[in-house]
Amino acid sequence: MKAHPNEHSATPAPIKGIPVWLSGAAFMLFVGTLHGHASPEPIEFNRDIRPILSKHCTACHGGVKAAGGISFIYRDKALAKGKSGEVAIVPGNPGESELIKRISSTDEDEVMPKPEHGARLSESEIIKLKTWITQGANWSEHWAFVPPKQHPLPQVKDASWGKVPLDAWILAKIESENLAPSPNAPPQEWLRRVSLDLVGIPPTLEEWESFSAEYQNNPRSAKEHVVDRLLSSLRFGERWASMWLDLARYADTFGYEKDPHRDIWPWRDWVIRALNADMPFDQFTIKQLAGDLLPSPTGDDLLATAFHRNTQNNTEGGTDDEEFRVAAALDRVNTTWTAWQATTFGCTQCHSHPYDPFPHKDYYRFLSFFNNTEDNDLNDDFPRVAFPDQPSTRDTAVRLWKERATLRNKINDSGLTLEKRLSQSWTRWTPTEASASGGALAVSDSGKIDASGTLPVGVKYTLSMPAREGITALRLEISPDSQDPKKWPERGSVLSELKLTLVQPDGKKEAVPLREVIADYLAGPFDPQETLNSDKGGFGGYPVLTGPRWCVIVLDAPIKTIEGAKLELLMSQGAVYNGGQGTPIRHFVWSTSTDAQWLEWVQSETHKTELAQLKGLDSELQKLGGVKVPILAERSSGGLRANRMFIRGNRLTPGDDVEPGIPEVSRPPQKQDGLSRLDMAQWLVSEQNTLTARVLANRLWAECFGRGLVETLEDFGTSGASPSHPELLDHLALRLRNEHHWSIKSFLREVALSATYGQSHKTSKQLLESDPRNALFARGPRIRLTAEMVRDQSLAISGLLSSKMFGAPVYPPQPEGVWNSTYSNAKWTTSEGEDRYRRGVYTYVKRTSGYPGYLTFDAPTRDACSARRIPTNTPLQALVTLNDPAFVEMAEHLAKRMLSAGGKIEEQIRFGCRLFTLTTPSKSMVDTLLKLHAKALAENPNDAVKPLLLVANTLLNMDSALSR
Repeated sequence: MKAHPNEHSATPAPIKGIPVWLSGAAFMLFVGTLHGHASPEPIEFNRDIRPILSKHCTACHGGVKAAGGISFIYRDKALAKGKSGEVAIVPGNPGESELIKRISSTDEDEVMPKPEHGARLSESEIIKLKTWITQGANWSEHWAFVPPKQHPLPQVKDASWGKVPLDAWILAKIESENLAPSPNAPPQEWLRRVSLDLVGIPPTLEEWESFSAEYQNNPRSAKEHVVDRLLSSLRFGERWASMWLDLARYADTFGYEKDPHRDIWPWRDWVIRALNADMPFDQFTIKQLAGDLLPSPTGDDLLATAFHRNTQNNTEGGTDDEEFRVAAALDRVNTTWTAWQATTFGCTQCHSHPYDPFPHKDYYRFLSFFNNTEDNDLNDDFPRVAFPDQPSTRDTAVRLWKERATLRNKINDSGLTLEKRLSQSWTRWTPTEASASGGALAVSDSGKIDASGTLPVGVKYTLSMPAREGITALRLEISPDSQDPKKWPERGSVLSELKLTLVQPDGKKEAVPLREVIADYLAGPFDPQETLNSDKGGFGGYPVLTGPRWCVIVLDAPIKTIEGAKLELLMSQGAVYNGGQGTPIRHFVWSTSTDAQWLEWVQSETHKTELAQLKGLDSELQKLGGVKVPILAERSSGGLRANRMFIRGNRLTPGDDVEPGIPEVSRPPQKQDGLSRLDMAQWLVSEQNTLTARVLANRLWAECFGRGLVETLEDFGTSGASPSHPELLDHLALRLRNEHHWSIKSFLREVALSATYGQSHKTSKQLLESDPRNALFARGPRIRLTAEMVRDQSLAISGLLSSKMFGAPVYPPQPEGVWNSTYSNAKWTTSEGEDRYRRGVYTYVKRTSGYPGYLTFDAPTRDACSARRIPTNTPLQALVTLNDPAFVEMAEHLAKRMLSAGGKIEEQIRFGCRLFTLTTPSKSMVDTLLKLHAKALAENPNDAVKPLLLVANTLLNMDSALSR
């Protein structure tokens, strides 16, 4: 065996008696002898090696930085020669592997990692690496990128414990730690837990009595009936929507500094309806990411796409609309990967992923799926669709909207066909005079006109030239500042209004009617036809110019002229972007045509009929009304934006062009060319995708147990936590996808009826010491209510909770002075009537000033996708439930309810406690509350409610009330 050329150039660090010169089979035999056997346990790359490389090596030899030409993210690069000419890893031979030499060296110039980069590897870590290389340096993709597979059920000692298959894996892990699961939860504990988990509202005393009676005869049947009742409840969608709204960064405002109002709540209602209907998650996914691209989208399909219109828009004056359009597109990439893949794919915006095999280029290939939607950072004005309240009317509205868009494109395409046929009929029109109301115009001999200087909003250009007999059409061509496509897009260029005047030799002016505008393509918020009757819309590149543009303006009749007459063009440019900046055209040419076919086209019966139909569709849409909601819509093929990489993540330094694509490590579909956003959405929920089913199963599990099988719900990558029960995670993912057919309700039913979920939350000293965070799930979950549940429970138990569903957001009481909108007159006007007492999911969400009662209980601000709420425990939370005006009001109504229960004060207190816990409170608890009541009564002897209000307020703050 060839010796490493530098093997003896430095003395390796001794490893407790193991000769460092041993390698290969000799080393393995030696290690085996130390352990008392000749064949050591096989090394698993993901379990044993990847954590070592991630901890010590990939910071310098990873995706961002491949020092010395070596990366331990990709196997081919790890096994290749480095810049030094040495091979880092030689499978089967640690002695010839530069990696082993460096980590064992005592030479400061050679040792890895360098002292300034971290601690040296431990002896056990070095042994693992040597063993791994000797065994062939087998490489595995990170577990999350390996397809889930069905594993045989593990053998357990207590085969009678499990209720459903998932219990076997939980019990096997518990038994492997020489522990036992906890006893079954008392029925009242289980009923409260499952009610809050599935519908977010505690059970009533009547529900408890009904369940208790059945439970005594048949516990399993009683539980099944409860779970089925809860899953069919309309309250189910309201509870589970909150989880999805966090992921979707849903809010009722735009975000950023001004943070104005946004009408997008119909999408929130769509989510609730979809969850209540148990829409399969694959359809739930496809509709939200690409509902507009389905073959025959319904109104709800289009409404679903508002998922990705929850991005923030910056309406502050002076901001760059294109910058924030791109920011929104980047956010859509990051949100998609967090919500569906639980992967920190966003790291690759600026560089290759430091720990996972995502090249920098892959980010921009995926960004291409979102780069060509119509929306811009423009106040949500475009595209928006009106969605009436009734589903049938919504479908009608969307059908009319699509018919209108199709007809408008058909009219324009007909004109484009004619233009192509008459492309040789144009004659360059060079102005003899050119002036501007601001700045200056320069006309070249070729007829090109260049504007320069200060060009204010609304600047007007006046061009004149000798009249030409028989002109039937004009052609405008707009050019960017630069001829280099990589410098596009540029500032906007929009002709907002055009007027043509015939000036007779005697100075008399006669307006020349203009009939039709045909554009190279239709895209953006403006209809080019507006150029003829508006000074704010028009034709061009808006809000940015993405490349050359052209249009044809057809006259109403051919020009008739006499010797000495002139034609005068008045070009107005009033469109604004970036919070008030103008969009004047800077480089353009005009041409004319005298071909009669232009007039024949606009005067044809077919054309007139189509225009009449267009007008009729506009009228019908106007009558239907409804809330206008921002949705996704793809740009036309002629207006597609260039898809380019950003060097170091900066959009101002564009790199190479890229095609839409999916990272190789994520097992993309076989079809690679021409992938659409719909293809991407379908891939996410296909069997090829290794993550989506795992991520959803883990997220649903975490909602029920307080922690996921993978604790880092937001990160299944190398830097995230490893699964506590990997085989169980695979089982749940495959069962969710293949057996339950993506049914969230079926999945939750199985979890809720499992023995694991049914355990008591009370723990033994042994369990608390060996598993303080319940990673083994050897006891039932005991977790804090979510922010919305804290309020919803108080409303329900006080008797105030409204059952009203859907509709515009509401404004429940909050402390005075919390919401002061700097840039508008918007006020927090507290809702009256039942809107005051609606569920938390309907509360108005203002990004820059969230509802304080929710923020204090760890609800996110919804600025970005949030995959996990990490509960905290702070004094501020007690201040909310004790002093917030909403909770004081609820405590008052709870006191009245307790009072109306009748009997002595002791009985009223017991009644109040049972509303929360379903059990009779202990004597010590009642005695404590009686003392509190007596003290308050002494201060208010003539008021029966106030003393009881203090007791009710205390009950709202019990640990047992705030936990599930």
